[in-house]
Amino acid sequence: MASAPPLYSLRGKRVWVAGHRGLVGSALVRRLAGEDCEILAVTREELDLRDQARVYAWMDDARPQAVFLAAARVGGILANAEHPAPFLHDNLAIQDNVIEGARRAGVEKLLFLGSSCIYPRLAPQPMREDALLTGPLEPTNEWYAIAKIAGLKLAEAYRREHGSDFISAMPTNLYGPGDNFDLATSHVLAALIRKVYEAKAAGARELTIWGSGTPRREFMHVDDCADALVFLMQRYSAPEHINVGSGEEITVADLARLIAEIAGYDGAIVNDPGKPDGAPRKLMDSSKLAGLGWTRSIALRDGIAATYRWYAAGRNG
Repeated sequence: MASAPPLYSLRGKRVWVAGHRGLVGSALVRRLAGEDCEILAVTREELDLRDQARVYAWMDDARPQAVFLAAARVGGILANAEHPAPFLHDNLAIQDNVIEGARRAGVEKLLFLGSSCIYPRLAPQPMREDALLTGPLEPTNEWYAIAKIAGLKLAEAYRREHGSDFISAMPTNLYGPGDNFDLATSHVLAALIRKVYEAKAAGARELTIWGSGTPRREFMHVDDCADALVFLMQRYSAPEHINVGSGEEITVADLARLIAEIAGYDGAIVNDPGKPDGAPRKLMDSSKLAGLGWTRSIALRDGIAATYRWYAAGRNG
């Protein structure tokens, strides 16, 4: 961590984590517990973030001073392919309502959480921030990507027109406790943890993974991501979005083998070429974040092992 004092202190502030029950939101709540701030949270049942009037009214009443916008409709490539309309509509509505609501409520600082899928499918690797809008998106998640691009551009526009201290961070693929393990809607790492767990529990002699297994992916433990986001809230203020990644990549096939090794599963791993691969490679260039003084602390193997134990305990609890 950088030794310089923060540009924006969270001490004593009212901090709203929008999406506090999600993977990133719950990690942010854990991380913010040590920041001497008041954490604001409201459930989806209490406040539908797609409802503009209710969002404005809630923010006007709650008066958050800082906002982490982690709320979103999320899912893997199958969910994106089958439900493109809500992936675009719901995410546009959520981020538009919260960002405009923040301006109306006089929020001091807002961090919008994007996704690495905003970058072109064949962007030069590792992907730098300036790769944005330089080529076609990956078709399997373009609906979500377009919504996220609109969100970061909206934050930038409010900064330019209204002088709002709104920033955007683009995390890589995340995993950890609280992840979505539904095989129809989850991302690859969580899906593989579930598949390995169930194959081992059933004594299956093999398990199947989607696609060729050759795509390369970068993963970051969600607690590392939350730490980076708090760091950026405190120490970053600029129009340009900033990448948040681990700098470590692995093929999907090697990831499956690593999870099997951690779980003690020795069955065969076979491919299903009928399922999509997604982008061939996704590695973020996070040198800008590193230059500010932040580094990750959770190695991939250690993080996966902890997440597998968390998942297994929930299934056996």
